[in-house]
Amino acid sequence: MKLSSRGRGCCVAGSRERGPPPRSPFVHQLRLSPLEKAKIAFMTLTLFPIRLFFAAFMMLLAWPFAFVASMGSDERELEKPLSWWRKIVDILLKAIMRMMWLAGGFHWINVKGRRALPAEAAILTVAPHSSYFDAIPVTMTFASIVMKAESKDIPVWGTLIKYIRPVFVSRSDQDSRRKTVEEIKRRAQSDGKWPQIMIFPEGTCTNRSCLITFKPGAFIPGVPVQPVVLRYPNKLDTITWTWQGPGALEILWLTLCQFHNSVEIEFLPVYIPSEEERKNPVLYANNVRHVMAEALGVPVTDYTFEDCQLALAEGQLRLPSDTCLLEFAKLVRSLGLKPETLEDDLDKYAGIAMKMKKEKVDLKEFSAYLEFPVSHTLESMFALFDENEDGIIDIREFVIALSVVCKPSKTLETIQLAFQLYQSENETITAEDLACILKTAMGVSQINVTHLFRAVDEEEKGEIKYDDFHRFAELHPHFAEDYLYADQMGAESVLETSSLSAPNGICTDFSPENAEDKNKPLQKKLN
Repeated sequence: MKLSSRGRGCCVAGSRERGPPPRSPFVHQLRLSPLEKAKIAFMTLTLFPIRLFFAAFMMLLAWPFAFVASMGSDERELEKPLSWWRKIVDILLKAIMRMMWLAGGFHWINVKGRRALPAEAAILTVAPHSSYFDAIPVTMTFASIVMKAESKDIPVWGTLIKYIRPVFVSRSDQDSRRKTVEEIKRRAQSDGKWPQIMIFPEGTCTNRSCLITFKPGAFIPGVPVQPVVLRYPNKLDTITWTWQGPGALEILWLTLCQFHNSVEIEFLPVYIPSEEERKNPVLYANNVRHVMAEALGVPVTDYTFEDCQLALAEGQLRLPSDTCLLEFAKLVRSLGLKPETLEDDLDKYAGIAMKMKKEKVDLKEFSAYLEFPVSHTLESMFALFDENEDGIIDIREFVIALSVVCKPSKTLETIQLAFQLYQSENETITAEDLACILKTAMGVSQINVTHLFRAVDEEEKGEIKYDDFHRFAELHPHFAEDYLYADQMGAESVLETSSLSAPNGICTDFSPENAEDKNKPLQKKLN
């Protein structure tokens, strides 16, 4: 699998509407000039501690009001109009939260458009989701949000969360996703009795370079939604908090060290679904996403939160930020290969590939091999592996890529399978074979394996067995960083390991999977 020479940050060329973004949506690289570093150092010693203290004080000040207002409330009371004293608490809390953001350098918040009434749009869909500062519209509207049930037990913050009457998702309840969707549906169809629900349909944080696939949970009720778009038009982007890049505390520190931080919130016109969209939440979600992308002036992409999990899986071969395996995983889903049967599919395809050995196939043979009819999606997948644009591909590369997608954390299992596919009669492979294996497993165009191969081939035979590689990997568990990444990609290209127990930010991944096989334009190969 090879990278397109026309764009290192994406796998294929494409139109603004359908093509992948110019860089990975899950990566944020922040480079500071010497002047910016000097400014941050000065602000760290002067304004930063004052702002941090004042913001913490505002949050603590809000706690007793939220605590008193939350006492003794039940669902029947929540569905009634707010009493006079709760309206006063609402105003006070919004003022306190506004002062907290003011302390963070958000001196003014630019709001465009009109927020719809709950009876007009029960659900507010907000994108792009790129930071915990996306909580600004939540504190401005006090709309309900979808949160992990564990959040209510966090001191101070949990009380403020409970005040806005969120929809809680429980990790311990296997039926939680279904119950969450049902609760959203119940509230959304209450004719405005419940507060509006604010949902971040991307399900995870991105760098705002595009809009990734929307989860269908917000669109399952089939009621009108109001799209809300966020912009942070700052010269230095200290706001973005995604899977690779500055961590949460670093983002907080750098943002508080900026004299002024800009944010724009635009309420777009209410989107009323058609009858077809009501019946098809995925179609509804995609159409709303296109409306929001147009307002933002960014492309859309079919990358999902699951792609982020693939990119950041813990393993000895961590995927670089410009990997094409994200594009491959997207096509695997679009083709209709199901995650729950992917390992069985892998065994079947690997068995056939071993019998075929080094035989290359054309598109028609590839279609028969996968037992899928020729389609735009299949053509796009074939193009990923068509290195020389000669209309034939090595099926072994497909199997290796599928193995990585199937079990991204099990590096050695993928390499062992690759050895079985490439080995000669005496069960050995050459340096050229190893280069092909690792390029495919990492989804990059070029990689120098000379140092790695020499280190494994201690007897200098010019060929190695899997047992040799396995022994070497056990002795050098960080062989990729030591022999591959350092020379080929540099430290900043290697994705940092991150906990993936739940998406970061203030949203949670609750909606059911509902993949759709879309017709896509033919995408060129990755070389």
